[in-house]
Amino acid sequence: MPTDTPGAAPAFLKIEGLAKAYPGAPEPVFDQVNVALREGEFVCIIGHSGCGKTTILNVLAGLERASAGHVFMDGREVVGPGLERGVVFQGHALMPWLTVRRNIAFAVRSKWPRWSRAEVDAHVERYVAMVGLGAAIDKKPSALSGGMKQRVGIARAFAIQPRMLLLDEPFGALDALTRGTIQDELLRICAETRQTVFMITHDVDEAILLADRILLMSNGPRARIAEVVVNTLPRQRQRATLHHDPQYYRIRNHLVDFLVARSKDLSQGRAPAHPPEVRPGLEEAEPAPEPEPAPAGSRPRLRSVA
Repeated sequence: MPTDTPGAAPAFLKIEGLAKAYPGAPEPVFDQVNVALREGEFVCIIGHSGCGKTTILNVLAGLERASAGHVFMDGREVVGPGLERGVVFQGHALMPWLTVRRNIAFAVRSKWPRWSRAEVDAHVERYVAMVGLGAAIDKKPSALSGGMKQRVGIARAFAIQPRMLLLDEPFGALDALTRGTIQDELLRICAETRQTVFMITHDVDEAILLADRILLMSNGPRARIAEVVVNTLPRQRQRATLHHDPQYYRIRNHLVDFLVARSKDLSQGRAPAHPPEVRPGLEEAEPAPEPEPAPAGSRPRLRSVA
């Protein structure tokens, strides 16, 4: 876990003793959440519904106040929203009376109020092209599909060039092909810009593809970060070849086992206040067996999955 000890990379984001309780609730949703992120690190957080993942993200965004604890970014405490943090929610959150261009331009002008209209337009067009919506740049949200609206929200967050990107399941509403395209773009941009990312996901494979570390939360109430899984796969990961690396199965099985069994066992505050780091991908793993070739001229058999 990154610290400020001599020889270690200084923490860019620190979450210290974070807790959230709601009035009338007998127990906090989560407590004693402690973790640190290095600058340029991509971290995913996984846990069952009700463990407080979105609340933690909202606290990092400055949109919600914690009941206890502190969040520090680059040495300054987070006490409210700021343009150094870009947020993409599950919903697109677009202004319906503005076109795609103007929705993104509104955010860009907030960041760079002295830019000319031509500068703003050029900047907006770059990020609209990045998410493949150049042909829809002058359409209003009512003329877009749900997936297209979400891509506009992603482009808007990138366009303000934040020091930290906060993503709350941003790809959940996208079809598989679009999701893959945007994930690839996200990996490319993060590699180029050293973008720091904190992302909520329920998709284990998405976390393995994108994240440097994966935070595993125990079930609520009194949820905590029970474990920090270090992704030992090479950072230049590609979707098409990911499953060929035997480390992939070790990491995936570890994550699934946590979600199915161990997250429940560690609920009610039994998870450690300072989560250990584990590296399941470094254990010895046998490569997955290659499928036997089908007889010449045969048709593939399809199996339905309930």
